[in-house]
Amino acid sequence: MATPSPAAVTELLRAWSDGDDGALDELMPLVELELRRLARGYMARERPNHALQTTALVNEAFVRLTDARQVRWRDRAHFLGISARLMRRVLVDYARRRGFSKRGGGVQRVTLHEALVTSEDPGLDVLALDRALEALANADLRKSRIVELRFFGGLSVAETAEVLQVSADTVKRDWRLAKLWLLREFEGERA
Repeated sequence: MATPSPAAVTELLRAWSDGDDGALDELMPLVELELRRLARGYMARERPNHALQTTALVNEAFVRLTDARQVRWRDRAHFLGISARLMRRVLVDYARRRGFSKRGGGVQRVTLHEALVTSEDPGLDVLALDRALEALANADLRKSRIVELRFFGGLSVAETAEVLQVSADTVKRDWRLAKLWLLREFEGERA
Protein backbone atom coordinates (compact mmCIF):
# COMPACT_ATOMS: atom_id res chain seq x y z
CA MET A 1 0.00 0.00 0.00
CA ALA A 2 1.32 3.44 -0.89
CA THR A 3 2.15 5.85 1.90
CA PRO A 4 -0.79 8.23 2.34
CA SER A 5 -0.16 11.92 1.90
CA PRO A 6 0.08 13.91 5.13
CA ALA A 7 -2.63 16.21 3.76
CA ALA A 8 -5.04 13.28 3.33
CA VAL A 9 -4.39 12.12 6.88
CA THR A 10 -4.84 15.66 8.22
CA GLU A 11 -8.12 16.05 6.35
CA LEU A 12 -9.46 12.80 7.82
CA LEU A 13 -8.29 13.72 11.33
CA ARG A 14 -10.10 17.02 11.16
CA ALA A 15 -13.25 15.41 9.75
CA TRP A 16 -13.17 12.88 12.60
CA SER A 17 -12.80 15.72 15.15
CA ASP A 18 -15.84 17.36 13.55
CA GLY A 19 -17.95 14.25 14.22
CA ASP A 20 -17.57 12.23 11.00
CA ASP A 21 -17.31 8.62 12.20
CA GLY A 22 -16.70 7.46 8.62
CA ALA A 23 -13.49 9.50 8.61
CA LEU A 24 -12.15 7.35 11.45
CA ASP A 25 -12.89 4.20 9.44
CA GLU A 26 -10.94 5.64 6.51
CA LEU A 27 -8.14 6.98 8.72
CA MET A 28 -7.19 3.82 10.60
CA PRO A 29 -5.90 1.81 7.64
CA LEU A 30 -3.83 4.85 6.62
CA VAL A 31 -2.10 5.21 9.99
CA GLU A 32 -2.02 1.58 11.14
CA LEU A 33 1.50 0.95 9.85
CA GLU A 34 2.82 4.01 11.64
CA LEU A 35 1.07 3.03 14.86
CA ARG A 36 2.60 -0.45 14.58
CA ARG A 37 6.04 1.11 14.01
CA LEU A 38 5.61 3.18 17.18
CA ALA A 39 4.43 0.14 19.13
CA ARG A 40 7.35 -2.00 17.90
CA GLY A 41 9.72 0.73 19.08
CA TYR A 42 8.16 0.71 22.52
CA MET A 43 8.07 -3.07 22.78
CA ALA A 44 11.71 -3.41 21.66
CA ARG A 45 12.68 -1.50 24.81
CA GLU A 46 10.59 -3.71 27.09
CA ARG A 47 11.82 -6.75 28.97
CA PRO A 48 11.87 -10.07 27.11
CA ASN A 49 8.67 -12.13 27.33
CA HIS A 50 6.56 -9.06 28.08
CA ALA A 51 2.93 -10.17 28.26
CA LEU A 52 1.74 -7.20 26.23
CA GLN A 53 2.34 -7.63 22.51
CA THR A 54 2.65 -5.04 19.75
CA THR A 55 -0.86 -5.65 18.45
CA ALA A 56 -2.34 -5.31 21.93
CA LEU A 57 -0.47 -2.04 22.45
CA VAL A 58 -1.77 -0.68 19.13
CA ASN A 59 -5.30 -1.79 20.00
CA GLU A 60 -5.22 -0.25 23.47
CA ALA A 61 -3.84 3.01 22.06
CA PHE A 62 -6.58 2.96 19.42
CA VAL A 63 -9.26 2.53 22.07
CA ARG A 64 -7.84 5.51 23.95
CA LEU A 65 -7.61 7.49 20.71
CA THR A 66 -11.29 6.96 19.98
CA ASP A 67 -12.00 8.65 23.32
CA ALA A 68 -9.99 11.65 22.10
CA ARG A 69 -12.59 12.92 19.67
CA GLN A 70 -12.52 16.37 21.25
CA VAL A 71 -8.87 16.83 20.23
CA ARG A 72 -8.47 19.42 17.49
CA TRP A 73 -5.98 17.55 15.33
CA ARG A 74 -3.51 19.84 13.59
CA ASP A 75 -1.90 17.26 11.34
CA ARG A 76 -0.39 13.78 11.04
CA ALA A 77 2.62 14.65 13.23
CA HIS A 78 0.31 15.88 16.00
CA PHE A 79 -1.62 12.60 15.75
CA LEU A 80 1.59 10.57 16.00
CA GLY A 81 2.73 12.63 18.98
CA ILE A 82 -0.52 11.99 20.84
CA SER A 83 -0.35 8.29 19.85
CA ALA A 84 3.19 8.03 21.23
CA ARG A 85 2.06 9.59 24.51
CA LEU A 86 -0.89 7.20 24.73
CA MET A 87 1.32 4.16 24.12
CA ARG A 88 3.68 5.33 26.84
CA ARG A 89 0.71 5.69 29.21
CA VAL A 90 -0.53 2.18 28.32
CA LEU A 91 2.87 0.68 29.16
CA VAL A 92 3.22 2.66 32.38
CA ASP A 93 -0.30 1.68 33.45
CA TYR A 94 0.45 -1.95 32.62
CA ALA A 95 3.71 -1.87 34.61
CA ARG A 96 1.95 -0.34 37.60
CA ARG A 97 -0.83 -2.94 37.49
CA ARG A 98 1.73 -5.70 37.44
CA GLY A 99 3.53 -4.28 40.48
CA PHE A 100 6.63 -4.05 38.37
CA SER A 101 8.36 -1.46 40.53
CA LYS A 102 7.95 -3.50 43.72
CA ARG A 103 9.58 -6.63 42.35
CA GLY A 104 12.10 -4.95 40.09
CA GLY A 105 11.20 -7.40 37.36
CA GLY A 106 14.84 -8.26 36.85
CA VAL A 107 15.27 -5.27 34.60
CA GLN A 108 18.55 -3.62 33.99
CA ARG A 109 18.55 0.14 34.53
CA VAL A 110 19.71 2.05 31.54
CA THR A 111 20.58 5.63 30.90
CA LEU A 112 19.11 7.69 28.13
CA HIS A 113 21.79 8.52 25.62
CA GLU A 114 22.05 8.60 21.85
CA ALA A 115 22.94 4.91 21.54
CA LEU A 116 19.80 3.94 23.43
CA VAL A 117 17.56 5.61 20.89
CA THR A 118 18.47 2.97 18.31
CA SER A 119 19.25 0.21 20.77
CA GLU A 120 17.46 -3.09 20.54
CA ASP A 121 18.45 -3.80 24.16
CA PRO A 122 15.31 -4.67 26.11
CA GLY A 123 14.89 -3.98 29.78
CA LEU A 124 14.10 -0.29 29.94
CA ASP A 125 12.61 0.48 33.34
CA VAL A 126 9.41 2.14 32.12
CA LEU A 127 8.40 3.35 35.56
CA ALA A 128 11.79 4.92 36.31
CA LEU A 129 11.76 6.67 32.95
CA ASP A 130 8.18 7.79 33.51
CA ARG A 131 9.13 9.28 36.91
CA ALA A 132 12.11 11.03 35.33
CA LEU A 133 9.97 12.39 32.48
CA GLU A 134 7.36 13.64 34.96
CA ALA A 135 10.10 15.44 36.89
CA LEU A 136 11.45 16.89 33.66
CA ALA A 137 7.93 17.99 32.68
CA ASN A 138 7.68 19.86 35.97
CA ALA A 139 10.98 21.59 35.22
CA ASP A 140 10.50 22.08 31.46
CA LEU A 141 7.41 20.72 29.71
CA ARG A 142 8.74 21.26 26.19
CA LYS A 143 11.91 19.25 26.83
CA SER A 144 9.81 16.42 28.27
CA ARG A 145 7.58 16.43 25.18
CA ILE A 146 10.64 16.36 22.93
CA VAL A 147 11.97 13.25 24.69
CA GLU A 148 8.56 11.64 24.44
CA LEU A 149 8.18 12.39 20.74
CA ARG A 150 11.74 11.55 19.72
CA PHE A 151 12.53 8.62 22.01
CA PHE A 152 9.13 6.97 22.30
CA GLY A 153 7.39 8.28 19.23
CA GLY A 154 10.34 7.84 16.91
CA LEU A 155 9.61 11.22 15.32
CA SER A 156 12.37 12.99 13.46
CA VAL A 157 13.66 16.40 14.49
CA ALA A 158 11.55 18.00 11.76
CA GLU A 159 8.38 16.11 12.77
CA THR A 160 8.95 16.97 16.44
CA ALA A 161 9.43 20.63 15.52
CA GLU A 162 6.19 20.50 13.56
CA VAL A 163 4.22 18.96 16.43
CA LEU A 164 5.55 21.46 18.97
CA GLN A 165 5.52 24.38 16.54
CA VAL A 166 9.13 25.33 17.23
CA SER A 167 12.24 25.39 15.06
CA ALA A 168 14.34 22.31 14.33
CA ASP A 169 17.29 24.04 16.03
CA THR A 170 15.20 24.43 19.19
CA VAL A 171 14.34 20.72 19.11
CA LYS A 172 18.01 19.77 18.67
CA ARG A 173 19.14 22.02 21.54
CA ASP A 174 16.34 20.90 23.89
CA TRP A 175 16.94 17.23 22.97
CA ARG A 176 20.60 17.53 24.02
CA LEU A 177 19.74 19.34 27.25
CA ALA A 178 16.92 16.92 28.10
CA LYS A 179 19.20 13.91 27.66
CA LEU A 180 21.75 15.49 30.01
CA TRP A 181 19.03 16.31 32.53
CA LEU A 182 17.67 12.75 32.44
CA LEU A 183 21.16 11.28 32.74
CA ARG A 184 21.70 13.33 35.89
CA GLU A 185 18.28 12.25 37.17
CA PHE A 186 19.05 8.53 36.61
CA GLU A 187 22.47 8.85 38.23
CA GLY A 188 20.87 10.56 41.24
CA GLU A 189 18.31 7.77 41.54
CA ARG A 190 21.10 5.16 41.60
CA ALA A 191 23.07 7.01 44.29
